[in-house]
Amino acid sequence: MPDITWDEPFCGEAANCFRLGIDTDGNAYVAVNGVEDHYITDSRDALRRMILDIKGGKADHLL
Repeated sequence: MPDITWDEPFCGEAANCFRLGIDTDGNAYVAVNGVEDHYITDSRDALRRMILDIKGGKADHLL
């Protein structure tokens, strides 16, 4: 497992919590809070774009 530094959990209104992380190579990670050993990864820019789109209402049903 890569050495990932996790941010504080982000929780939606329905208590769906996830965490964002980054490793020393600049790769970004998303995991459900409490299950950080099962994560998805992509470039930081791709994950940032996905989160901004979700927060912008393009897929708010995911939160």
